[in-house]
Amino acid sequence: MDKTYLGDSGIRVSKIALGTMTYGDQNTQQDADSQLDFALAQGINFIDTAEMYPVPPKAETVTRTETILGHWIKKQSRDKFVLASKIAGPRRGMHWIRGGPSGLDRANIRQAVHDSLQRLQTDYLDVLYLHWPERNVPMFGQYQFDPKAELDQAGQPIDWVTIQAQLQALDELIKEGKIRAIGLSNEQPWGLMEFLRIAREQGLPRVSVLQNCYNLINRGLEFGMVEVLYRERISLAAYSPLAFGHLSAKYIKNPAAPGRVTLFTGYAQRYKKPGVAAATAAYAELAQAHGLTPVQLALSFVYHRWFMGSTIIGATNMTQLQENIAAYTVHLSEEVLAAIEQLHLTMMNPAP
Repeated sequence: MDKTYLGDSGIRVSKIALGTMTYGDQNTQQDADSQLDFALAQGINFIDTAEMYPVPPKAETVTRTETILGHWIKKQSRDKFVLASKIAGPRRGMHWIRGGPSGLDRANIRQAVHDSLQRLQTDYLDVLYLHWPERNVPMFGQYQFDPKAELDQAGQPIDWVTIQAQLQALDELIKEGKIRAIGLSNEQPWGLMEFLRIAREQGLPRVSVLQNCYNLINRGLEFGMVEVLYRERISLAAYSPLAFGHLSAKYIKNPAAPGRVTLFTGYAQRYKKPGVAAATAAYAELAQAHGLTPVQLALSFVYHRWFMGSTIIGATNMTQLQENIAAYTVHLSEEVLAAIEQLHLTMMNPAP
């Protein structure tokens, strides 16, 4: 498996990362152990999790994924893999996580890391992501910035925890050896540039990696963020490369096929938008016309983008995991890539 460095961190990771968001709901401890062992045997050394996993987030399952991972980690040599987790922020209604949480302040960040390390049965995280911004931004299927969300119910400006305060809390954890590098997730260009500017001006830790959604039907990163990544030497860890299974074409063949889309009502609003079905069908037809599976087309496209650092894949069974990893050896022809661009121009980003 090819390797790459996460930004300027010196941390070397595989070009595929194993996502774990199904562990503890759709997958058991035994399933998780089998997947993790198989991934490491294939040369994958990058493992991605979050304190709020599994998904969809629920009070009765929150933190189970980290706990399951911890049971596996306890039996491993810690230097064999790179471990990333994420701290939940405010504004998502998850009252079961640290009472809200109220914000990405020092107390919340430190408590989140402390609790994650205990569940994961390790002394440090290689990467800690802020799972989504503290401030008001469109995310998780929202696509329009709303200035009204800058105000509280009384019409007063919301007092967000500053980016500088967030970086100062992260700096403490790095100096204490509890995290090695920091990342942002579901972030916008302005936010990433502010983190970089403040880090430079105040001598605080620099962001090494961005974890955002990227796939054939959501290529919004290309409008502005890709330039930032390139010029600032930030790695991209793309999530949802199969668009919650839509790009496997399984829901075209069977709208009731088992998966997160059908198991969890109201989940994944990003992929319920009007143009998604037509776009996924078009990409599936393109794959078939060139002797590829829809999974091979979708994953190979993301895996081999010039700006890609590592791609996070997940699976609920070993057959899926094997197919997803094997797709890395598929390289799309110039003809196929040109056809993808034509489809993209006619049905651009139906799942922002």
